[in-house]
Amino acid sequence: MKFKQYESDFTKFLKDLKQKDPELEQKQRAGRAIFWDKAPIDLDARKRAEESRVRQQPYVYQNKS
Repeated sequence: MKFKQYESDFTKFLKDLKQKDPELEQKQRAGRAIFWDKAPIDLDARKRAEESRVRQQPYVYQNKS
């Protein structure tokens, strides 16, 4: 006797969704690239930017009198 492999409702939902929209995974990857896949940080440029930054006083609306 062969047993049918169990598929959860969620797995069935995902398979159905991917069948309806075959480009779904490609769209997900494009969305991920916008927010998560970043170019490597140039440490020298970052250090120069931090060193050249003008420090702001703790309370900006108070005059230095």
